[in-house]
Amino acid sequence: MNIHEYQAKELLKRYGVRIQEGFVADTPSKAVEVARQLNAQTGTNWFVVKAQIHAGGRGKGGGVKLAKNYDEVREISEKILGMQLVTPQTGPEGKKVHKVLIAQDVYYPGESQPKEYYMSILLDRATARNVIIASTEGGMDIEEVAEKHPEKIIKEYIDTRVGLRDFQARKIAFALGLEGNAHKEMVAFIKSLYKAYLESDASLFEVNPVLKTSDNKILAVDCKVNLDDNSLFRHPDLAEMRDILEEDPLEVEAGENDLNYVKLDGNVGCMVNGAGLAMATMDIIKLSGGEPANFLDVGGGANAKTVEAGFRIILKDPNVKAILINIFGGIVRCDRVANGVVEAYKKIGNINVPIIVRLQGTNAQEGAKIIDESGLKVYSAITLQEAAQKVQQVLA
Repeated sequence: MNIHEYQAKELLKRYGVRIQEGFVADTPSKAVEVARQLNAQTGTNWFVVKAQIHAGGRGKGGGVKLAKNYDEVREISEKILGMQLVTPQTGPEGKKVHKVLIAQDVYYPGESQPKEYYMSILLDRATARNVIIASTEGGMDIEEVAEKHPEKIIKEYIDTRVGLRDFQARKIAFALGLEGNAHKEMVAFIKSLYKAYLESDASLFEVNPVLKTSDNKILAVDCKVNLDDNSLFRHPDLAEMRDILEEDPLEVEAGENDLNYVKLDGNVGCMVNGAGLAMATMDIIKLSGGEPANFLDVGGGANAKTVEAGFRIILKDPNVKAILINIFGGIVRCDRVANGVVEAYKKIGNINVPIIVRLQGTNAQEGAKIIDESGLKVYSAITLQEAAQKVQQVLA
């Protein structure tokens, strides 16, 4: 589960990580109000207005602006709130901005210039260890840095049995070229960041940039956090940070019906029980000349209710020209699935796309008979090849 920048910073602050302070607002008037509050708290006279969406590269799309007074806070907020922000990570459709973060300006003048760094923590599945990735090239796309300047990427692997050791935090700080108070600050920053990552059951913490201010303080200017969905039952406070406005409405609806759904760009909807079979089904669709419109796993206990919910979700995609249902009857009997398909079809009504139902396993023949004798625009198949051929026929 992704969370917004302002929520990620709140999480970091709980663990003693110094952050760029700020407050969130959903209207221009509220933005001015929190800017005044921020001025009273931090003394900042300039403010950074940041669009809050679940995507990076907001500055490149015009979603991060500097305001030098309260009037500019209002003007910039009016432009950003409600805009369809397009960034390299949103795709051409962009994302609508519902909130802005009004943050303090931390790039204040001093005796020395501020310096930006990159830092992230994630699980390296190849080594089964957490890894801290750091770079002196903060503020840039880390993929670009890794490609053009791999020597500037620092990696420190953490043995999960003993955790982050002090010498490892010092090693990273030294590798970033820090010394004196800035070195001490960075060591403390790394240790607190790792603790936050570990105790929140996150799959990713990315701080870009990490800023060394002109007076050698280390703080998080931006932060991206991805939380492990499977651990949220242990963190009800973090689960409440979910923003469904940032998610695909069909995926939200699928989750409410205990379905695993991912929208794709194709023309053939698929409904399957089991993730492996779902992947094979998408291969079948490709081989038949179509393109999968979604990944939809109804689970091992497919019944009339789950089939109906799956139908409704798939049919809300206007690109769908056919639906392929591929069920293996292991836990569930195929005749029950067939009855569920017929029942759901009749209940929904006005289904204008052909449906191919491939049943295999327990009572597959009985299930096919139920489909064939239903009198509905539903075609049965037993083998994968037969299902592929029927998909090809209905798309022709």
